[in-house]
Amino acid sequence: MDKKKDSERVQLAVEVATKAHEGQFRKTGEPYIIHPLAVKKILEEWGMDEDTIIAGILHDTVEDTNLSLDDIRQLFGDTVAFLVDGVTKLSTARNGMRDIDTYLPETRDNFLRLMIALGDDIRVLIIKLADRLHNIRTLSALPPEKQKKIAKETLEVFAPLADRLNMGLLRMEISDLAFKYVDPKRYQYLKELIVKHNKEAEKGLNKVKNEVTEALKKEKIDFEISGRVKSVYSLHKKMAKHDQNINEIYDLTALRIIVSDITDCYLALGVIHSLYMPMNGRIKDYIAMPKQNGYQSLHTTVITQDKRIIEFQIRTKEMHEYAEKGLAASFYYNEQKLTENYKKGKIEHLPTNLLWITELQTAAAQLKEGKRVDLKKLKLNLFADKIFVYTPKGDIIDLPKGSLPLDFAYRLHSEIGEHVIGVKINGKMSNLNKKLEQGDVVEILTAKNQTPKESWLSKMFTSHAKAKLKHWLNANKK
Repeated sequence: MDKKKDSERVQLAVEVATKAHEGQFRKTGEPYIIHPLAVKKILEEWGMDEDTIIAGILHDTVEDTNLSLDDIRQLFGDTVAFLVDGVTKLSTARNGMRDIDTYLPETRDNFLRLMIALGDDIRVLIIKLADRLHNIRTLSALPPEKQKKIAKETLEVFAPLADRLNMGLLRMEISDLAFKYVDPKRYQYLKELIVKHNKEAEKGLNKVKNEVTEALKKEKIDFEISGRVKSVYSLHKKMAKHDQNINEIYDLTALRIIVSDITDCYLALGVIHSLYMPMNGRIKDYIAMPKQNGYQSLHTTVITQDKRIIEFQIRTKEMHEYAEKGLAASFYYNEQKLTENYKKGKIEHLPTNLLWITELQTAAAQLKEGKRVDLKKLKLNLFADKIFVYTPKGDIIDLPKGSLPLDFAYRLHSEIGEHVIGVKINGKMSNLNKKLEQGDVVEILTAKNQTPKESWLSKMFTSHAKAKLKHWLNANKK
């Protein structure tokens, strides 16, 4: 199949970037333009829209060449200029980002820049992740001290960001590449351990694969089955939780089954459990209750007849694509929907995995207006755990851990939030000060004559709910 030709705009961006970076070289000795072109290729592989790809090609021009933001705006429009400006701000913030967790005064401005850029358009962050991926792939050209600094920053900041966007393939690659520089001896030891374990397990795994294939065919389930290799850094983190005992890690050997629809996911799970004994407490239904980044799949760990322990992951093709590429895979469409719905207050219509973005956008808008924003709450949106709670109809709503009933109400719709008179949690009357927990079924009770009160601010946790309430209070002062 012929490779898709670049559009005229993309070709022009390559020409402009090549001319701007003329005479510049990377530490590898290659012409600098090699880097923007590599970023372009990565963004194309992730399925990003044309403006993002052009911004990726030009992402270093404002910082490193004579090309100005106005030049970019005139040639490629406001969106590309805005994205390049956002990436430039992130580059400026880079040195402080490694210390985000400490909230030291000197890192605060950098963190604010990150939040503003991210809150306005997540494509800025996706470009930065593509930039970091190519840089970590070519890290060997830098001095050892610089290698370790960039690798550590990658593990502490960029890998968690990739995970938050559910970009599984990216998270695994940058984590392993970075870990190789942070702790080379440990990396090599674990890599050899995985190779040895997989070699020993190969024969048994093929036997199981054949048995499952035959059983699924009998049930006339359309499927694909393949092995799943655990990453080195993932094993490193798991072993730390299990006192370095590799025998306690049951998902080192795993098989992945891709099926057509959700019904087939559960049918396949039943087939596997009819063949092998499932391990107690090791069946995870991330389809009914997705992970905090929107990841969906069924996981089960079984014991085969010859006492082998094998994990299975079962998901649809759509779930698999999202598990690997995450938000980047369908971001352009979702961003349009997000912006449109957010302006209309239709938060409930957003995909579950995008809901947390609205709080960052609210915070970014507040920062630009010069208002104070609680940095710890902002950090929570990006890095901390989420909980999934349910409406009485069974709709899944994700919220930051620590959220209260009013946060839930305003997340559903500000119209609901403004008329709250009470709450039922799991069918029982509760109060507005009760923290919501994973899996709670929350029913908001409302009355038309109820209006918001300033005292509600102390019963809220999310910046989104607080911003909505403050907006109503300001508009109704009279």
